[in-house]
Amino acid sequence: MNKNVNYMVKGREFVEVDFGLGKLRIYVYRSNIVRVTHIPYGGSVEDSFVIISRPMLYGYSIDDREGCIEVCTDEVCVYIDRHRNSIDFETRDVKLSEVDRKAFDLKNYGEALYSFEHTFVIDVDEALYGLGQHAGYSSHSGFNYRNRTVYLAQRNTDIAVPFMISSKGYGILWDMYSMGVFSSRGNKLRMWFEAGKVLDYYFIYGPDIDRVIQGYRYLTGKAPLLPKYALGYWQSKERYASQEEIVSVVKMFRDRGIPIDIIVQDWRYWGKYGWNAFKFDEEYYPDPKKMVEEIHSMGVRLAISIWPIFEKNTDIYKEIKEIGCIMAGGDRDFGLLNVFNEKCREWFWKKIEESFFSIGVDGWWLDASEPEVKPLLIYTTWQKDLDTGKGKMIKYLNLYPLLESKAVYEGQRKVSNKRVVILTRSGFAGIQRYGVINWSGDVTGDWTTFRSQIQAGLNYSISGLPYWTTDIGGFFSGNPDTEGYRELFIRWFQFGVFNPIFRVHGTYYPKEPWRFGEEVEKILTKFIKLRYRLLPYIYTLMWKVYSEDYTIIRPLVMDFREDPEVLDIDDQYMFGPYIMVSPITTPSTYEREVYIPKGLWYDFWSGEKFYGGKYIRVEAPLDRIPLHIRAGSLIPMASSGIKNSMEEVNEIELRVYRGRDSEFYIYIDDGETYRYELGEYTLIPLKWSEEESKLIIDNKVGKYSINDIVFKIVIVDRERGGGIEEAQPDTEVIYRGDKIIIELKNNKS
Repeated sequence: MNKNVNYMVKGREFVEVDFGLGKLRIYVYRSNIVRVTHIPYGGSVEDSFVIISRPMLYGYSIDDREGCIEVCTDEVCVYIDRHRNSIDFETRDVKLSEVDRKAFDLKNYGEALYSFEHTFVIDVDEALYGLGQHAGYSSHSGFNYRNRTVYLAQRNTDIAVPFMISSKGYGILWDMYSMGVFSSRGNKLRMWFEAGKVLDYYFIYGPDIDRVIQGYRYLTGKAPLLPKYALGYWQSKERYASQEEIVSVVKMFRDRGIPIDIIVQDWRYWGKYGWNAFKFDEEYYPDPKKMVEEIHSMGVRLAISIWPIFEKNTDIYKEIKEIGCIMAGGDRDFGLLNVFNEKCREWFWKKIEESFFSIGVDGWWLDASEPEVKPLLIYTTWQKDLDTGKGKMIKYLNLYPLLESKAVYEGQRKVSNKRVVILTRSGFAGIQRYGVINWSGDVTGDWTTFRSQIQAGLNYSISGLPYWTTDIGGFFSGNPDTEGYRELFIRWFQFGVFNPIFRVHGTYYPKEPWRFGEEVEKILTKFIKLRYRLLPYIYTLMWKVYSEDYTIIRPLVMDFREDPEVLDIDDQYMFGPYIMVSPITTPSTYEREVYIPKGLWYDFWSGEKFYGGKYIRVEAPLDRIPLHIRAGSLIPMASSGIKNSMEEVNEIELRVYRGRDSEFYIYIDDGETYRYELGEYTLIPLKWSEEESKLIIDNKVGKYSINDIVFKIVIVDRERGGGIEEAQPDTEVIYRGDKIIIELKNNKS
């Protein structure tokens, strides 16, 4: 260890200074990412559950200037100022200062721990986002967290992610696992954590917010591709009560010509065997393997509900107790799986494989992953007293969903090349690396809650987690026979089309499209078909999530950060780079005000053009959601007859929205395996030149073989190329993988 009067450097892995709470360490992970670790005297740094990257050994400088230690890369400088008792982060356009930090002894959980609090000074005009999802009973926290308080603890409708994004173009990721409280007042930002041994966080500079999220995923892991069918329509309810019922619902979708990809079996299929017995009750499910085969024969996949708690009178409880995998301190009638133990995680997947994967079940709904200590015991402090085997859970309170998902993802990957699908109610930093979809929890079916889902989804997505959905219409559903609920369901359903995952679920009443009457069924079917027409676009966005660390649903601040008007807009967002979505969130409402950012835009439905930087009034009859398309968009759409997402792409309608040069591509692979990791995919590059009125469909890239594709090129204009239905093309070409240049001189606007 090299030693200086004021600091020490350990093998260039970190710089250590006597400062603040005891020792202070600065690590550099990239030129735009630095780590700060406060270590109270006598404390020690433990391995991270979240961070998978290692610090850099080179690429930064260290200097000592009259009591101020400087650690600088070519993008970020960290100044440790003993005179001011501050840690300053500076870039060419950001200045952030940590001005105070405290540690308090925590002695009542049997381990030497600290509660931590530290304070930053921030700019007067910056907006603050992220921190996971706060969707239902805590949605008062709002979209922009400036001058708000947010609690970070897993519970139904709350997903705690200690990662904050600033509109100034930086983020802070806290590598802390206990309950936290974020508080913003004036120009002060405070973060408190209940329990830990050190205070550990990462400063990530952009300035583009996409690059901040790239930095987060560099630290915590890339998001793998989900199977393509996960992007189709999911139908679920609490619950399908028999093999006959669930198969008949799939048949009804096919008979009515409504596209569908996934049907979900909710809880209590175990019946007489007891809670979460990992068995089907034969009285209602006489042949589960045949059930799965029948569902598959109709081109639909099955996901199943699995819980981490086991009733004491089940055979599986006896097994889990015998191998020592029940967390001590739980309920006397139920056992909670100890996911902190690697042996127990391996056992969990083995039982899933034996009971469900072996008969062909496709996806895993890991319910109640906060976790619930016993069924339906949702809002509780009981978890803090559980024994993880590494200490009481107070220190690890928010980690459970990360480790449960790890068990299933890593288990399936060891035995199969089939892509993992996990739907779970809670999440944490790093959970994206395990193929996880989160949903917003058991929310109520009312207009206020629907409105809050938008801001919840936007903050979840800007927290670096790409795959999110809701119980469309609310888990606690209304009556499909009533006009009021029908209207709410339609508006929520329209929003759901433009979520990464498109899923209906709820209790009290079934919510298949035909339950709402003929006229509503037509509207719902229309929007399901729109989702399927957009699958080439959406699947390409999923590839961008993997290859570029992209974000699918995007608060407007991500793409228009320099426009102060967008900082507080919480009911509009971008769906990928091209489509702006503006849901209707009040009843009896058939128009709304929409902010159009600067530039040229098109109305999706009519092709009408608008110049932005202003608010406009937009019509929104019940069968329409306001959608606006940026000039320069190249949107690939599937044919209108598609019934499920896995159908081969042999015809694409390519809608060209003129007004600026642009590039996009179409991603194609087998849709189901991890062979894309070995280069077995195809990219079809697309390029539009506005000046030359020229479209280039370039040579394909990648090793995956494709058949000929008919491209139907549509130049969108007023009353031309708008809406859901296929448009009359301006020209057609057959693409065989080689470059095609299409000149459209006569289509200048």
